[in-house]
Amino acid sequence: MTAGETVAHAHLKQLALAWAAANGFPISAAEVRLPHSGFRVDAAAYRSARRSTTAATIVFECKQARADLLKDARAEKPTRRRLTELLARRAKLEALLGEHRPDLRRGESLFPEFDAFDFSLLRHETYAALQAEIAKLQTRSVRGVKFDRMFRYHAADLLYLVAEDGIFAPDEIPVGWGLLVHCADQLALERKPARLEPTSDSRLRLLENIALAATRRPAKPSVI
Repeated sequence: MTAGETVAHAHLKQLALAWAAANGFPISAAEVRLPHSGFRVDAAAYRSARRSTTAATIVFECKQARADLLKDARAEKPTRRRLTELLARRAKLEALLGEHRPDLRRGESLFPEFDAFDFSLLRHETYAALQAEIAKLQTRSVRGVKFDRMFRYHAADLLYLVAEDGIFAPDEIPVGWGLLVHCADQLALERKPARLEPTSDSRLRLLENIALAATRRPAKPSVI
């Protein structure tokens, strides 16, 4: 159980690891870093080719509340498109403000047309609201598109959301992700995931990260 983690979330991770083992993925760990990514997943597992026709990887993201999912499940392209629009709007507004507020020049250049402006102390409601929305979208574009990016980058062969029963509507489940629902202290498959095709190198790197996570945090005996 990691610092700041709830007992319910830790239990979902244990259930995910047990489900993986029961479904042919015996090599697993919690809190695994995804290769080529800044993301860490709640759990991941690996199946070698000796157990099936091909090797395969699987990752789990555990969510105990609606807010936990919605902050990670925004689509990346619309978010970035909106951010681009706002940045263009800010540039136009700053140009207009610069014409009317020459006192905001930094005075760092001999030529006024090349001088920069300092808007940090400006009291302007429209500008402040624009800055606030840009900051929110920039945070969202980094932290709030996790599910969308993992699917597009083929982070694993199978991607599963593990959630408490009844907290999400079907259309809120991220595209391409399967759904495992916690009910009666076990996980029930409610939606199958899309089958992705990560490269052999990606599978191997994820296996290495699973091994590192298992070494760093030895798994506790399951209480299931």
